[in-house]
Amino acid sequence: MLSAARQAFGELFSPPFRSVMVKCVAFTLALLAGLFIAIQWSFAHFVAWPDWIETSVQVLGGLALVAASIFLVPPVTSLIAGLYLDDIAAVVEQQGFPADPPGRELPIARSIWLAIRFFFVVLIVNLVALLLLLVPGVNLIAFYVGNGYLLGREYFELAAMRHVSAREAKRIRKANTTTVLLCGLVIAAVASVPILNLLTPLFATGFMVRMWKRIAAKTKPGLPGSGQRQAAQEPAAQTTRV
Repeated sequence: MLSAARQAFGELFSPPFRSVMVKCVAFTLALLAGLFIAIQWSFAHFVAWPDWIETSVQVLGGLALVAASIFLVPPVTSLIAGLYLDDIAAVVEQQGFPADPPGRELPIARSIWLAIRFFFVVLIVNLVALLLLLVPGVNLIAFYVGNGYLLGREYFELAAMRHVSAREAKRIRKANTTTVLLCGLVIAAVASVPILNLLTPLFATGFMVRMWKRIAAKTKPGLPGSGQRQAAQEPAAQTTRV
C-alpha cells in the first residue's frame, strides 16, 4: 500500500498529469471561491447590519471559511473525482500497466450522477465533523474515519468500475474492507493538508488504480485490469531470450 502511495505521489507533477492537474486545481478553487462569495452575498443581502459590524463579520467569516476549507475540500474533491477520474486513470494505466487491457470510461451521465451523490454524502459527513469542533478529539476522529471510509470506497469503486460491473466492484470492495479503509485514511490525510489537498483527486486516483490492480490480482487472477497479463508476458519474454 505504501509503495503504491509513493508511486502516486511521484507522478503528480509528471508531464502527462499536468493538464489534468490544472483542471482539477482550477475547478477546486472555483468551487471554494463560489461558496465563499455565496456566503458573503447571502449575509449582506438578507441581513442589514451597521457597516462596521458587516465588515468585521465578513472578515471573520472569510477567515473562518479558510479554516473550514479543510472540511470542504474532501466533498469538493469527491465531486471532481467523478468528473476527471477517467482522464487520470487512463494516464496511470498507460504508464504503469501498458500491457494490460485499458479500462473503459464510465458513461457521462453515470459519472455526473456518482459525482453529485458522493459530493452530498461526503459534504454531510464533513459538516457533522465541523459541528463537532467544540468536542476535543471527537472532530478529528469523525473527520478521518468518515472521510477515510467514504473516500476509500468512492475512489476504489470508481477505479474498479473501469474494468468490472458496479456490483462486482462493490463485492470486491466489501471483501477487502480493511485495506480499502486504510487506503481511504491515507487519502483523508492528504486531503487535510492545506495546498496539498488541492491535488487529492490526482493522488487518490493514481493510488486507487494501483490498489485495484493488486487487489484484483489477489481476488481472482485474470480479472480484467488485474495486471496478470503483464505479469504473464514477462516470463514468456525471458524464455524467448534464453
